[in-house]
Amino acid sequence: GDCFPCPQEGCPMMGHYADRFPEKLKRVDQKYFLNTAADEPFATWRQKVFIKLSGVKKTRGDINLVFYDTQGNTKEYEIANGGLSQDDVYTKYLDVEINPKNTTKIEFLWNKAILSLLWARLGAETVNIIHGADGHR
Repeated sequence: GDCFPCPQEGCPMMGHYADRFPEKLKRVDQKYFLNTAADEPFATWRQKVFIKLSGVKKTRGDINLVFYDTQGNTKEYEIANGGLSQDDVYTKYLDVEINPKNTTKIEFLWNKAILSLLWARLGAETVNIIHGADGHR
């Protein structure tokens, strides 16, 4: 129920861990959703990203992460855009097409949306990424 909007009783389960939720399997007429990558092998790895900004108190722009893997592939994901504040923690679930086991680097990008003399003082105080089958790694 934390991955995307689901009913209050939780999301219908499918796939490898569906048998761990027998009560959900008893429901009828459920809609099932499966997120996939755009290209073969169509696998994605759900990752939860937390970013706390530092520097400028409030500004406008985009926060992106770029994932790199051992085979030279890269994929960029937007975490937040518009008004940004160092008082907020930006949290997003990503379906990343780069396997965490093959990830060599994750780059934090700040793209300023307006000209500002303060943009260079903006950075990330913390960037945490959680992945794994149980969402706790």
